[in-house]
Amino acid sequence: REGFEMAGEDSALVAKKVKVATDAGLKVMFCIGEKKEDRENGVTMDVCAKQLEPAAKLLTVPEWSYVSIAYEPVWAIGTGLTATPEMAQATHASIRKWVSENVCPDVAKTIRIQYGGSMKGSNAHDLIAQPDIDGGLIGGASLKADFMNIWNSVL
Repeated sequence: REGFEMAGEDSALVAKKVKVATDAGLKVMFCIGEKKEDRENGVTMDVCAKQLEPAAKLLTVPEWSYVSIAYEPVWAIGTGLTATPEMAQATHASIRKWVSENVCPDVAKTIRIQYGGSMKGSNAHDLIAQPDIDGGLIGGASLKADFMNIWNSVL
């Protein structure tokens, strides 16, 4: 997708793919997130909102039950950098508020919003402890021994 450096996958196309998947009864992990310069310029939620808008227009309220959102700050994917628990919580809370205002308050209460930016054993507990972080989308760390530390830290 565009924000994730994949040419040709803009937010409208991603939303169409989400719609096709939910129409087929599939569960979807809908990934959104900003680049480092977006974070530094204070436009994280503007970027995330632009990624969410096309899906909000295409999906019905019942279809959102097939969707989980993964907030993946692009600057943290595979870099070892991670948002602080406070930064991640603030962004997750803003995403949940946006869903409440632009989709439906009930969807905002029930949708899973997971953190996907370099979660590891040393930070998983503090990230998962945040009220609006509903889990972790673990990528490369799932292939390392540290994955057991992530697992154990959230039990």
